Amino acid sequence: MSFAIVTDTSANLPSPLLAEKDVTVVPFSYFYNEREHTCLDTEAFDGAKYYGAMRTGLKIRTSQINPQRYDDTIRPLLEDGWDVLFIGMSSGISGSYQSARIAAQQLREDFPGRRIYTIDTLGASLGEGIPVLKAVEYREQGLSLDETTQRIMAMRHRMYQVFVVDDLMHLRSTGRISGAVAIVGTVLQIKPLLKGNEQGQIVNFAKVRGRRHAIEALAQKYDALVEHPEDQIVGIAHADNAEDAEYLASLLRKNRPPKEIMTVVYEPVTGSHVGPGTVALFFEGNSEVRGK
Repeated sequence: MSFAIVTDTSANLPSPLLAEKDVTVVPFSYFYNEREHTCLDTEAFDGAKYYGAMRTGLKIRTSQINPQRYDDTIRPLLEDGWDVLFIGMSSGISGSYQSARIAAQQLREDFPGRRIYTIDTLGASLGEGIPVLKAVEYREQGLSLDETTQRIMAMRHRMYQVFVVDDLMHLRSTGRISGAVAIVGTVLQIKPLLKGNEQGQIVNFAKVRGRRHAIEALAQKYDALVEHPEDQIVGIAHADNAEDAEYLASLLRKNRPPKEIMTVVYEPVTGSHVGPGTVALFFEGNSEVRGK
């Protein structure tokens, strides 16, 4: 291993895969029943139970990671002599990335002989996780820290992230989307299509009537915008909605099948914002794709 790769739990990657690929993870916290929880072990996370509880009224509270938690995770790697590449959640939806930058600056002062690079992926869930896997691939190929950082910085602008939710009120209540858009979607039973824009913020760009049509619209975006699918991992994340996730995967395989489809259950922090029933799609397009 030529350098250490660090991410956060928003990357939504299976914990056995992270262990296999030697990726260090900083945990986000979420709170319910007056207790703090983290989810580093995705294998033990019961998505059906968690999102089922949300459907019946369980209120989840989240908070951004503070600089000390990043320091606690990265400092031991520096003490062991590693340079560090941190790949984090979009600054457009969380202040946690700024906390990572604050911690990195302090650590640079404490370890002047080590290099610490931070990357804002402008994404979440597998929009963050797929770049992490690509960084691992570059490291395994023998690319340097600088080369890997440059390539992931470019890749983040090619990552398209599009999703449909069951209830926009979750995004509204956590401030991830405007209240006006949330009300329209809920009252009229219209399914807005949402995406991550150029700044890594969540925006509504289209409206579709009916859930089946919304899933098909995600696949249509993929067919129109994906670049070199045969060479890439395409991601699907869902919040206890395996049926729609499987339907979406079947549509992706029809016209432009990717090298691999990775399907995961939303981890609890990001999932608490998008809400039960959400299905999201993540793939690479060209460098202009986020604006489409």
